[in-house]
Amino acid sequence: MSFLTIVFTALFYAATLLLVVGLARRIQLYWKTPAPLKIPTTPAPTTTGGVVMRMFREVVFFESLFKSTKWTWIFGWVFHMALFAVLFRHLRYFEEPVWAPVVWVSPLFKYMAFAMVIGLLGLLGRRMFVDRVRYISAPSDYLMLLLLLGIGISGAMTTFVAHTDVVAVKSFFRHLMAFSFDTMPNVPADFTIVVHLSLVALLMIIFPISKLLHVPGVFFSPTRNQVDNPREQRHIADWARKLEE
Repeated sequence: MSFLTIVFTALFYAATLLLVVGLARRIQLYWKTPAPLKIPTTPAPTTTGGVVMRMFREVVFFESLFKSTKWTWIFGWVFHMALFAVLFRHLRYFEEPVWAPVVWVSPLFKYMAFAMVIGLLGLLGRRMFVDRVRYISAPSDYLMLLLLLGIGISGAMTTFVAHTDVVAVKSFFRHLMAFSFDTMPNVPADFTIVVHLSLVALLMIIFPISKLLHVPGVFFSPTRNQVDNPREQRHIADWARKLEE
C-alpha cells in the first residue's frame, strides 16, 4: 500500500466522521432551539400544506432570493442546481451496478461543472464589486467561494483536461465503504485528482462549522417554517409551556 493511499484513507475516514458527527450535532441544536414568537415572513401561508409548498419553493427555486435581487438569484440558483447535478452524477463512483438514471444523465451532467464554476464566479464577483456586500463580507466568505471554485475547476479538469482513471478512483472509494483498502491513482500522472480529493476532504471537515450550514438550517428557520395563525392558535414555546405547567 502506497503512502498516498494511507494518507487519503485516513483523511477521508476522518473527514466523513467529522462531517456526520458535526452535522448531526448542529441539526440537534437547531431542533432544540426554541422559537418563542410567531415570526413568519409575510405574506405567509396559514396552513401546514402551505408551509410545505413555501419550503419547497424556497429550497428548489430560491423564492425569497428571487424577490430580493435577480442577479444574485441567477448566479446562486445556477451554482446550487449545477452542484446538485454534479453530486448526482458522482453517485456512479459509489454504486455497482450504477443506478440507471445516473447512467442516463452522466453524459450531459458532466458539463454542469462549467455552470457550477460560472455561478461561483458570479457570487465571488458580487462580494468583490457590490459595495454593500463587500462591506459585510468576512475573509471566510471569500475563502469558502475560492474553495468551492477550486473543487469545481479541479473536478472539471479531471474530466476534460487531465483524464483521471475513474475505475481506480471508484475502486478506492468502494473499498473504503467496505472498510477495506485499494490503491489511489498514481501521481504525478493523476495529480489533478489528488488536488480535487484534497479540497473535497477539506470542505467536508469545515462544513459543520461554516456558513454552508444554511443547507440544513433553512428547514429550521421560523420565518419560513411557521404557519401564520397567531389569531387562531396561541404559540407557546416548549420551555414556556413547561413554566406554565
